[in-house]
Amino acid sequence: MLDTSDPALVRRTRAGEVQAFGDLVQRYQQSVFGVCYRLLGDRVEAEDLTQEAFIRAYQRLDSYDLSRPFGPWMRKLAANVCLNHLQLRRQIHLPLDDELEASAETSPAGDPVAELESAQQGEAIRAALLRLPPHYRTVVELRHFQELSYADIAAALEMPVSDVKSHLFRARKLLAQHLAPTL
Repeated sequence: MLDTSDPALVRRTRAGEVQAFGDLVQRYQQSVFGVCYRLLGDRVEAEDLTQEAFIRAYQRLDSYDLSRPFGPWMRKLAANVCLNHLQLRRQIHLPLDDELEASAETSPAGDPVAELESAQQGEAIRAALLRLPPHYRTVVELRHFQELSYADIAAALEMPVSDVKSHLFRARKLLAQHLAPTL
């Protein structure tokens, strides 16, 4: 039986087996798309940059350290692709529709008032996140949505842990300011 662990799939891809990389794409496409979608706020753009992230991963697979988990490496790469794109684009206006639906699904069933309040709160949070500068949004994404440690975020973004903590502190402060009038 063939080993389908991430390191084995990377080794097989490096040896020229393209389908092994296809298996990695299938395994991580949802989480990578989630990173891109939360950072960009646009489904089509997120799909494009998800594809771009996997293309870059394939091109840089020789530099991947087999002793580290592939998932965080791939999501970090996707976050960097999105951050670079955002720095070029500079402005974001669109809400995250899927997260709005998800927040409505977690509200008490059958209570339209609670569902409406939950949806409004979810929309306010998404709008506040999209108002953050891209570098703050990225650390929030990696910490709170991807649940990476400070050290992993620092490594992913190539910055000191103290900067990660500082960015998170400032991002949370800005979020609180943006949300104060709505909550």
